Amino acid sequence: MEYLPTIGLEIHVELKTVTKMFCDCLNDPEEKHPNINVCPICLGHPGTLPTINKKAVLSVIKLGKALNGKIAKKTKFHRKNYFYPDLVKAYQISQYDIPLVSGGKLNDINIRRIHLEEDTGTLIHDKINNLALVDYNRSGVPLMELVTEPEFKSAQEVVKFAKDLQNIIRYLEISDADMEKGEMRIEANVSLNLGTKVELKNINSFKFVEKAITYEIERQKKVLSEGKKIIQETRGWDDINQKTFSQRSKEDAHDYRYFPEPDLPPFETNIFSPEELSLPELPSQRKKRFIKEFSLSEQQAELLVLEKQFADYFEESVSEIKAFDENIDSQESCRLIFNYLTSDLKGLLAENDINDWQERIPPEHFAHLIYLIIKGDINSRIAKDVLKKMFSSQLDPEDILKSEKVKLVDNSFLEEIVKQVITEEKAAVKDYLNGKNSAIQYLIGKTMAKIKGQANPEQVRSVIITILTKIK
Repeated sequence: MEYLPTIGLEIHVELKTVTKMFCDCLNDPEEKHPNINVCPICLGHPGTLPTINKKAVLSVIKLGKALNGKIAKKTKFHRKNYFYPDLVKAYQISQYDIPLVSGGKLNDINIRRIHLEEDTGTLIHDKINNLALVDYNRSGVPLMELVTEPEFKSAQEVVKFAKDLQNIIRYLEISDADMEKGEMRIEANVSLNLGTKVELKNINSFKFVEKAITYEIERQKKVLSEGKKIIQETRGWDDINQKTFSQRSKEDAHDYRYFPEPDLPPFETNIFSPEELSLPELPSQRKKRFIKEFSLSEQQAELLVLEKQFADYFEESVSEIKAFDENIDSQESCRLIFNYLTSDLKGLLAENDINDWQERIPPEHFAHLIYLIIKGDINSRIAKDVLKKMFSSQLDPEDILKSEKVKLVDNSFLEEIVKQVITEEKAAVKDYLNGKNSAIQYLIGKTMAKIKGQANPEQVRSVIITILTKIK
């Protein structure tokens, strides 16, 4: 029997605002001390009155516009009632029948709704003392929820959608959407052949999302092939054992007893000016521009725009290199900037877990390095070494070259070194003269070793061939 997966997503994103959703407490995800950013409103004290965070509403509307959704002209908040230790009021202010955004599409997946609510507190489990502690710093933080239609057919489709959504959110600057920090949380509903669905919760990375969905599909196939029934339940991901595990059964849908929030009246969304509603250049638009303006391939442009910070850095570096020479070959400079950014610089970042890399190597320094390569002052080997030193010293590449007295050797000096190598390596010279072209690589290697890499290999090759041609 063929089993066809059907997957739907619920994605929660904490919005980047100065204050919380319904009070003036700081929205500070970096706060390490528990229960600091709290007040009577977000702690649910009797008699307190919430007020709506305008920027949070605007953030959801912007995302709705970016995804071509329909913005509600008039909307309202509801109380969603349930009991859990991290929900201090025993209800959550959310939206029910009139979400801020209805419809929309991303990657050919239809979006059902995007609505606004408040986040819960955080449970901290003390296994040593067998205690569960509650930190309410997160309680009341603006939380956007996006619900898709159940149209995904694979884990890979889910991850692509989630990454593209995260990127759009970052371009809109409405959230950092960092999954490791819990700023973006993905829940997947997985079923086979439109049967009983299982909810996967509390997964904190794209890699784990893909693994959890893939495992769950195979688990359900095995259950059904054995003639058993899928149990409606919530499951988590156990990364140590590489499998999903049951958290709680979910035989019936919760009755949240939604009713309109009595302390918040319905409101219209036409309060925002056209300037406030204007959208920045989105990833898809930037990709098209990068291909046209910088002669990048579709794959290269896609790789850059996938992470806004690298796309910004690339563009700033391209602009900076023109300050060194406005007549520079723009296609060559763009190609080199792309290559060194996506390979060498990203490699350094992978080795060093540092957040301030753009300050350590500002775009003007990076552009200067590429300019020195184009001018022929340094070769790729020297450039890689200099880049590492730029990362640790935060110096301009030319300052590093001057301090270490590093520069490419000139042709006259190179000829002398090549003559020495030819004298010392008679066997290799004989092989080359007898038609063994691979011997040239050996002679290049010996020459590069003597000059400590301070020449371009092609320059060395040219000098060697010129001298050996005269010997012939």
